[in-house]
Amino acid sequence: MSAPVPLRSDFYAALLRKLARGSRDPDQTRRLLALAEIYDGSSRSDAARTGGVGLQIVRDWVVRFNAKGPDGLLNGKAPGARSILDDSRRRALRQAVEDGPIPAIHGVVRWRLIDLAQWLFEEFRMSISKQTLSRELRNMGFRKLSARPRHHAQDEEAAAAFKKNSPPAWTRRPQKRLLASR
Repeated sequence: MSAPVPLRSDFYAALLRKLARGSRDPDQTRRLLALAEIYDGSSRSDAARTGGVGLQIVRDWVVRFNAKGPDGLLNGKAPGARSILDDSRRRALRQAVEDGPIPAIHGVVRWRLIDLAQWLFEEFRMSISKQTLSRELRNMGFRKLSARPRHHAQDEEAAAAFKKNSPPAWTRRPQKRLLASR
């Protein structure tokens, strides 16, 4: 049987319990209290019982605690899947969006997500969904813009004449209330 991984010497049980009291993360609190058991001289099995986990998990907590201190016992955000686009493809996509499509070459007068996905396939032979492409463009600082639709026979002067020109609510005078005299 191998020796257990030793804990850092710059912490002690009372300090870990104090940190556990001040923690807002219940998982970190449970881990700190389990490690405080080890500092008190209890066995790793007792610490695992306190934390409600197995011995291997306690060992993982000790390794994380030794490396990063109490912050190492916080739950981290999962990294998620890697991006489909690497930096060179992202730069090429940015350049294509900023330059805009050439109708004679690309066959479109404005870029839509589906057109950009087709362009990426033709350029790099990579398939990407519209949702993923939209997320990538948002992360690059681009936003989806759409023009407000207008009827081709709309009369601008008639629309302007139809608009109400009411004074703003804060400039209106309150109406006087008539109180019944008794």
